[in-house]
Amino acid sequence: MNKGFKWILWGILIVVLIVYPRLFGIYYTNILVEFGIFALYAISVNLLLGYTGLLTFGHAIFFGVGGYSTALALTHIQGLPLLASLLIGFLSAVLFALILCPMVVRLSGTAFAMLHLAFGLLMYVVTLKLRGITGGEDGIGGFPIPPFSIPGIVSIDMTDPLMFYYFAMIVLVICISFLWFFTKTPFGQIMVGIRDNADRIDYVGFKVSHSKALIYIFAGGFAGVAGSIFALFQNLVSADEFSVLNSFAPIMIIMVGGIASFFGPIFGAGIFALIAELTSRYTERVELVMGLILILVIMYAPMGFLGLVNMARARFFNKEGAS
Repeated sequence: MNKGFKWILWGILIVVLIVYPRLFGIYYTNILVEFGIFALYAISVNLLLGYTGLLTFGHAIFFGVGGYSTALALTHIQGLPLLASLLIGFLSAVLFALILCPMVVRLSGTAFAMLHLAFGLLMYVVTLKLRGITGGEDGIGGFPIPPFSIPGIVSIDMTDPLMFYYFAMIVLVICISFLWFFTKTPFGQIMVGIRDNADRIDYVGFKVSHSKALIYIFAGGFAGVAGSIFALFQNLVSADEFSVLNSFAPIMIIMVGGIASFFGPIFGAGIFALIAELTSRYTERVELVMGLILILVIMYAPMGFLGLVNMARARFFNKEGAS
């Protein structure tokens, strides 16, 4: 794909995002915002799972820390700017990742996954018990949403769903673009090397534990951004952000979309958003339907949606070559 065609695709995407609320209304606009949040969340998990080969059952730790940090900051710091509240969510998740790094970067496989499951459950219980800080089962809601403002230039009301949509989309697209660039750097090749053969990466002179730590910090930080935007979007944050289901959600999204691709989680988030919307019209058992779909994907399409697309493309071109 040449660069000119890529720029055309980017231009089409930007135009679609701009006109989308005018075409589909606020209900479907909110669905798109949630899709974007979970796409970023799933991509952050895929840095560990798809690129580095580290399966985590507790990445909701960082999603929840980002959301709670933003909510607490806006609750207790009067006049806090909007971007500063997002930055607090990001830095809090990064700090939490730094704390966990010495314990987790030397682990892999089942130990890595189960340790994060334990940390996730611990955070869930702690959040419920510290009612005076976290609101317990009720969570923290109704905190002020500051306007997006540039002093002396512009002040945009973020309680307006349309304005928040544009703000959230800009932040999410910037974050996803940055992570895509991150995977295309030489360090991105080190990530894949750690997944395929960590001993070889160590042999050529790269410290595997240090490299894992950097990847882990990036993954945690951007999951924190997703959690912060989700808290602002819902104007509510609760212990459910730390739940096991919220940790498994991005893994299911990655499996359905395609684990071997950067864009797999984006397609997976879109597929799950579509399924949730269609299923909720007929039944409340949305999780059951998603679970059944995940089982079918694991059994018949282990490479996910993009794997099926690539397989169909390969067969098509093989037929063309044969003819």
